[in-house]
Amino acid sequence: MTIEWRYTVERERCILSVSGYLGPDAARRFAGAVGWVVGRGSGPVIVDLTELRGWSTEGQLAITEAARRLTEAGRRLELVAIPADGSLVPRGDHPTIPVHADLAGVLAAHHTRDGQPPESRHEWRTTGWRTDDGAGE
Repeated sequence: MTIEWRYTVERERCILSVSGYLGPDAARRFAGAVGWVVGRGSGPVIVDLTELRGWSTEGQLAITEAARRLTEAGRRLELVAIPADGSLVPRGDHPTIPVHADLAGVLAAHHTRDGQPPESRHEWRTTGWRTDDGAGE
């Protein structure tokens, strides 16, 4: 089992949404998604795990490696809705990773200033990511 991902940049918000199971087989795909993210957008990256069914230790280590990689690029990683067990088993030498209960809360915390002109929205995703109508691309 692997993951699907969608990366959305709108205004100052950068959201990497992940679905599926982040296990040993999916860690490389997640690292590829993070590579995509590093080259696009700026500011903090919110990793939305609402649709993630679970993760293994390797998946959790992929998250902490992503935090490290983004920090090196001058960005920060934040997590939303970690899997039900509520654990993150990182190595001790990673950057701090804020964890939020839901996407609405973190988006409210990262609101842009009123009066800013709207920017265009950019979105990239894997072909298996479900669209708003529920179908794959």
